[in-house]
Amino acid sequence: MSDYPVLNVSEDVNLGKVEIAPVVIEVIAGIATNEVDGVSSTRGNFASGVVERFGKKSHGKGIKVELTDTGVKIDVFVVLDYGKTIPTVAKKIQENIRQALKNMTALEIEEINVHVVGVQMELKEDTNEEA
Repeated sequence: MSDYPVLNVSEDVNLGKVEIAPVVIEVIAGIATNEVDGVSSTRGNFASGVVERFGKKSHGKGIKVELTDTGVKIDVFVVLDYGKTIPTVAKKIQENIRQALKNMTALEIEEINVHVVGVQMELKEDTNEEA
């Protein structure tokens, strides 16, 4: 039927089957990550960067979802804003993703790993010098 793995979430076999593709989980986790204060961006691969330059927003960029026998594992690769406390922002990312996925899919996530791959330094623009 489909070439990619899906996660079965249906409980009532009389009504039919409900499946969620990992891409859907990536998009939900990506949006939840970008909502957290202190996250500058998520880090994707070269292909997602090229796609974004042509105008298509990649919400699942920087998110890796792994379906295992024991549950769902999520890896998040983020660039944080300078001056933010890394453990606090990382915990908020984990909480936000877990809550968003619980509300939208009723999934229990086994683990959410946050990988900080960079720090965005603030660019200071002095507008007073021009005046």
